[in-house]
Amino acid sequence: MSTGHPDDALAVLARERAGALFGYAYLLTSDRDAAADLVQEGLVRTFSRTRTGFAPDDAEAYVRRAILSAYLDGARRAARWAKVRHLFTSPDDEPMAPSHEAAVSAFMDVRLALLRLSPAERAVAVLHYGEDLSVAEVAAQLHLAQGTVKRYLSDARHKLEPMLGPLPDADDEIVVELAARKAVR
Repeated sequence: MSTGHPDDALAVLARERAGALFGYAYLLTSDRDAAADLVQEGLVRTFSRTRTGFAPDDAEAYVRRAILSAYLDGARRAARWAKVRHLFTSPDDEPMAPSHEAAVSAFMDVRLALLRLSPAERAVAVLHYGEDLSVAEVAAQLHLAQGTVKRYLSDARHKLEPMLGPLPDADDEIVVELAARKAVR
């Protein structure tokens, strides 16, 4: 196919391959609404950047990769939320009514706990737990080796857990599960 303007590739992709993209996303999610959201997210991630010389065949590969990335990002977020959800619910599993006092108290607890960390541990912890970045993304942002980031996370976790309760591990179950699935293929 000839290369052209990114808008041309988007039009061809939306017209000719929308069903295939939806099917791909549906296989990942098993949910029609979530699949539609993933296709939308993949299109936005792919075509929000200015690209030149974008053939529709190439565009589909980019969109499929963006759909997969969006799905994995969501799975990681859900796994992290599952680990801390208990902090936001009552023992009866009913969400606690949000109160300003509780929010301020929780904020102050986290702030005081973070102040007990070294600057490097604090930066890594905030980027990983607060900004939901992976170890690799934190390493890239801080220009550190991934092993160094893991060490800082481990040290920070051991200092924070006595004050804040259990924190998610750097090696989330979702990552281990995905690696196991990939090894089976």
